[in-house]
Amino acid sequence: QVQLVESGGALVQAGGSLRPPCTASGRAFSRYAMTWFRLAPGKEREFVPAISGTGGNTNYADSVKGRFTISRDNAKNTVYRQMNSLKPEDTAVYYCAADFLGGVSQAQREYDYWGQGTQVTVSS
Repeated sequence: QVQLVESGGALVQAGGSLRPPCTASGRAFSRYAMTWFRLAPGKEREFVPAISGTGGNTNYADSVKGRFTISRDNAKNTVYRQMNSLKPEDTAVYYCAADFLGGVSQAQREYDYWGQGTQVTVSS
């Protein structure tokens, strides 16, 4: 089991950037694929990015491809979500999640552990 703690939520102007982290407790962080899903008001959770345990594979939603980059530092048990060129439609609560021995799935059901979520608000 792993516990995920997110930080870095903020209010930012359109066009700005953020790099929120998600930090895991426990062992064997490199065996977990990591992701973020986001939840906007009135919508279902939406896949954003994912990264494999070693960082060798990544996956991105079409809506953020070219703007967001997911990376990880396994020595720090931390994954980072670099967000550039932020748009008002990026406004959501972002939830970090982990999949033991997983790939880079876009399916919510594949992820076993979830962080508490952080609010990102992008003003127009």
